[in-house]
Amino acid sequence: MEGTPQLSPLARDRWRRFCRIRRAYASLWILGGAFVLSLFSDFIANDKPLYVSYGGQHFFPVLRFYPETAFGGRYGTEPDYPALRDDPAFRAAGGRMLFPPIPYGPARTNLDRATPPPHPPSLAHWLGTDGIARDVLSRLIHGFRLCMLFALALVAVSAILGIIIGAVQGYAGGRLDITLQRLIEIWSALPFLYVLILLGSIYGRGFEMLLAVTAIFQWIGLSYYMRGEFYRLREQTFVIASRALGAGHGRIIFRQILPNALGPVITILPFTLIAGISTLTALDFLGFGLPPPAPSWGEMLQQGLKQLYSPWIAFSAVAALFTTLMLASFIGEGVREVFDPRAKSRYD
Repeated sequence: MEGTPQLSPLARDRWRRFCRIRRAYASLWILGGAFVLSLFSDFIANDKPLYVSYGGQHFFPVLRFYPETAFGGRYGTEPDYPALRDDPAFRAAGGRMLFPPIPYGPARTNLDRATPPPHPPSLAHWLGTDGIARDVLSRLIHGFRLCMLFALALVAVSAILGIIIGAVQGYAGGRLDITLQRLIEIWSALPFLYVLILLGSIYGRGFEMLLAVTAIFQWIGLSYYMRGEFYRLREQTFVIASRALGAGHGRIIFRQILPNALGPVITILPFTLIAGISTLTALDFLGFGLPPPAPSWGEMLQQGLKQLYSPWIAFSAVAALFTTLMLASFIGEGVREVFDPRAKSRYD
């Protein structure tokens, strides 16, 4: 259709080759589908109902805040919906609620049992509860969304920084390249964990701060690849011809060299995703990641280490982390094979 962007023949051929690598193609669908579903975690695992009917009115607490006074209460704070559901006055007024399939939020403590937490898997809590009676499955689902959002944002930011800085180095060369390279080597020698602890003590351990600190170190490896590709391509015949025809630096960089230099960078991005997930999990495990009560796989691993008599906590987190990293690795292997011109795919 006119006006609709079309993939180049090379891109279509690479996509067809990727689809023939069944393990990578299936992993892409599984991991992508799980991430899309995780974006709706609040509709899957939450202690706030999807729908409330009370006094002839309709409410959607999962989407917006409602004070307790809206349901006959006395205060302007948000009600405890599971307790409100069992309130005789609420039922007498014809109140009804529809909860998500997993009616537990990731931060809610469920202390309604006679025995102390952690509780083993049961019909009420499919994967059990942790040391303060929070539902493990709910925290896994919300933690997956958090890990994927962090890793994808890290991929985007580090790719942009790495491409821009590496392209400038490789295209300009000379003193500018040497100066930037020495500065990058000095920066890469700084201890990442110390920088994170220092900035975290000043600005707090938030999602944005962790992302920024991780990204300003993660782009360095990408810039090396981009720098090498620009060095290789800037003396190619088609680039020399563009210069001879009077093309400007911007056109040469973005229209001539960059599209031909992206291959090695694209093959690295799935492994950057893996690094992002692993980094966030490791920081949370060490206690330098997101502050409580953020649903964190690393915090679950830490609990599992302290509570070895409750193996379901650590096993659930390890299984989720292993599966996610395995799927991302399969995708990365497929992408690398597709972009390698010397490799003959075993799946063709």
